[in-house]
Amino acid sequence: MSHSSRIKDFVSGNIRNWNMFIGQWVEASERRERHILNPFNQEVIAIVAEGSKEDAERAIAVAREAFDEGTWPHMSGYDRSKLINRIAALVEKHCDELAILETLNTGKTLIESKADMNDIADVFRYYASLANKDERVFIDSPIKNTSSQIRREPVGVCALITPWNYPLLQASWKLAPALAAGNTVVLKPSELTPLTSLKMMELIEEAGIPSGVINVVTGSGATVGSTLAASMDVDFISFTGGGETGRKILGYAASNFKKIALELGGKNPNVVFADCDFETALDYALNAVFFHAGQVCSAGTRLIIEESLHDRFVAALVDRVKSIKLGSGMDDETEMGPLISAEHLHKVEKYIEIGKREGATLLVGGKGPEDKALAQGFFILPTIFDHCSANMRIVQEETFGPILTVETFQTEAEAIRLANDSVYGLAGAVWTKDMKRAERVSRAFRMGTVWINDFHPYFAQAPWGGYKQSGIGRELGKVGLEEYTEIKHIFQNDHPQPMKWFGNQLKGEE
Repeated sequence: MSHSSRIKDFVSGNIRNWNMFIGQWVEASERRERHILNPFNQEVIAIVAEGSKEDAERAIAVAREAFDEGTWPHMSGYDRSKLINRIAALVEKHCDELAILETLNTGKTLIESKADMNDIADVFRYYASLANKDERVFIDSPIKNTSSQIRREPVGVCALITPWNYPLLQASWKLAPALAAGNTVVLKPSELTPLTSLKMMELIEEAGIPSGVINVVTGSGATVGSTLAASMDVDFISFTGGGETGRKILGYAASNFKKIALELGGKNPNVVFADCDFETALDYALNAVFFHAGQVCSAGTRLIIEESLHDRFVAALVDRVKSIKLGSGMDDETEMGPLISAEHLHKVEKYIEIGKREGATLLVGGKGPEDKALAQGFFILPTIFDHCSANMRIVQEETFGPILTVETFQTEAEAIRLANDSVYGLAGAVWTKDMKRAERVSRAFRMGTVWINDFHPYFAQAPWGGYKQSGIGRELGKVGLEEYTEIKHIFQNDHPQPMKWFGNQLKGEE
């Protein structure tokens, strides 16, 4: 089927059945299936094989064999780099189709999905460039007639568990470094949004990655995810998602003390000083929280604003929020799409009710849209709560929806204290024209990423991850590759001689 006709099929509502990939395309062992919904209208857009414990175990076995007996871990970095670059080229070639799939499956706008695909190609290209570098480090040994070197080697079989909000982007953050380092993998996409990961597997086949190196098992976290996390044959697990599931995975990983990387979200402060560029800070404050309907781990859901600027800034925010256009991600005029599911919509609605009970002032939103054209979608209006305090649940807990809370401060020290008053530490921003202040504040923030006069940018070269309960380890950057490696020290004695430590006295008596 041609590229253009495939796109036409998805837009027109034709439904495709997808199998899993375990060394090859296979049906689920129990022949179970899951209907995948478009969150804009709840229409079924695909039917996907529902994996079982047995399917996950088969995938682990295939990945194990590919690592222990296959060519991929022993292939030169140059050859791995060429194949990973092919994946990047194929992502670019199929950008439109992948973006449409992502929008239909997640509800985000098509322009967001296309930007994701460009970033995904960049991630594969970046790690392809690192795969082609010799990372050996030679040490000046303090012992005479010896040499010493440090090598990084692939960790082994990697289980990659990805979230529903950025399905293919998050998969690429894990797949690209895992492949570059020479590992084999089992990828488990979210059961809600598996489509682009399955399409990516087709592209991976086309790129010529050896069979068994990458396997994709679709199914629930409780079944497939827990099997991967507990397996004695999995050497490393990378998970992006909620803290509750992260704790379970951490416990499962103790089975064989496998390496682990967890990205568990955040409750991210956006600190605005009165001397900021007003219009720019206002624009970014909106984007920080309402991009992808707030379903972003780094969303700037906590607006912490200098008291003297509060009234003017918040009034302008409310005015702008009232004009945000909700709709289908396929509509060019849509600015914000739906939430991912009925279950998640219910969770966000519960937080709105909690905010009201806690005494926060609801300024705008807080309910579903009245537009009947949106009635079948999982929509909630962009919402702002004012007069919030750091002890409120809506300020402390990750609502993962289009809910902005507003707090105020009078001094720089108070702003820092409020920003750090969280169990999370993923990201945050500071807005000011005073660069000395920006430097002080950014250094004081206990977060993995701090933006100065900006919000949300990330790129392949810079590490991503958080402090405290935002997780363990880092993705992206060179350190993101190192997560997928083991460190080996190789010591060589260039002139070995007998030590004569044991038995010398006995020999002397003879």
